[in-house]
Amino acid sequence: MSDAKRLENAMKSIQELQNLASEYGIADIFQDNGGKTLQLLILLGLRISPGREGNDAIDAEGKEYELKTINIALNRSGGVTTHHHLNEIILNKYRRVEAWYIGLYEGITLKEIYKLTPEMLEPKFKEWEEKVRLRNEPLNNPKIPLKLVKKGQLVYSYSK
Repeated sequence: MSDAKRLENAMKSIQELQNLASEYGIADIFQDNGGKTLQLLILLGLRISPGREGNDAIDAEGKEYELKTINIALNRSGGVTTHHHLNEIILNKYRRVEAWYIGLYEGITLKEIYKLTPEMLEPKFKEWEEKVRLRNEPLNNPKIPLKLVKKGQLVYSYSK
């Protein structure tokens, strides 16, 4: 089978995935980790938060959640990025969520999901808050170390 035919067949499946993603409020599965976000939403029973001002997701009771993903195949020693202009307003938003869910991927394969409470992240939040105040400017994507992520509650683990 030619590569063009293989691509055509694959695109049909991708369109099915996009149709599902659209039902969850994800306009493009190829943008902003759309496919990975869809996977987390479905596995966690969440919906995308409407608009861009709130946190990433909500549950049936209206509680808000922050969703993050990391490809550990590319970044085993790094951390989970947060916000490209992290300031006190964003930090306060992060503190008000019910929880953070962080999906660890190897390529496109979801390996684990960890749940972290804002209380678990508060030492990091305080550290970042102090840096923002000292510099008098936002931080550029401070990271949550994987070591800290793995102290969270494991809520999903890949099994073959």
